[in-house]
Amino acid sequence: MKVCQKVQEKGVTSYNEVADELVKEFGDPSRSSGDQSFDQKNIRRRVYDALNVLMAMNIISKEKKEIRWIGLPTNSAQECLDLELRKRASEDRIRQKRLQLQELIQQQIAFLNLVRRNQDREQAEGMPPHNTAIQLPFIIVNTNKKTVIDCRISNDKSEYLFDFNNTFEIHDDIEVLKRMGMAYGLEHGQCTPQQLKEAQGMVPKAMQEYVSGEIRLW
Repeated sequence: MKVCQKVQEKGVTSYNEVADELVKEFGDPSRSSGDQSFDQKNIRRRVYDALNVLMAMNIISKEKKEIRWIGLPTNSAQECLDLELRKRASEDRIRQKRLQLQELIQQQIAFLNLVRRNQDREQAEGMPPHNTAIQLPFIIVNTNKKTVIDCRISNDKSEYLFDFNNTFEIHDDIEVLKRMGMAYGLEHGQCTPQQLKEAQGMVPKAMQEYVSGEIRLW
């Protein structure tokens, strides 16, 4: 797909030009010189094979070193477009899943920090008085003190209906915990090196990269 796009964009090109650009795009500079050499040879071989396939399909022509774009058959063009749309949709889904995973990790870190804080306080001050602790989950409703609120509860107490005569805001427990600093500021993409280290220690090793993915240390 990339080889085909390169030739189509340029109109007239050469094997070396296409191969050099793809090596630059997909080569990994962090690898050793021996591994980089292997990567380059592998990419160039794949470019050569792809060009031969495109010539066999009469999509491109080749005269000496010059490669010229002819065009995709109608069906092939539509298939390429469909594949590109599916690729973008898949990338969007992956991006959304990654964001959801990062949110779940932040929630776990916040809850673990809350447990740790409560345990430390219990050791220092003892158990809190009866009916003074807030149980999870919870929500906080913020509105003007003059607002009239009508609250109706179903018989089995599984549904609560609130009716306000003024504007209001609702905050869930995880949002409150984040505002208390229980997620180390990960939701804002900023934390100290020590906080990042502690946060990574609270999740499985396979998930640690998602803790530090978008973090700016300060």
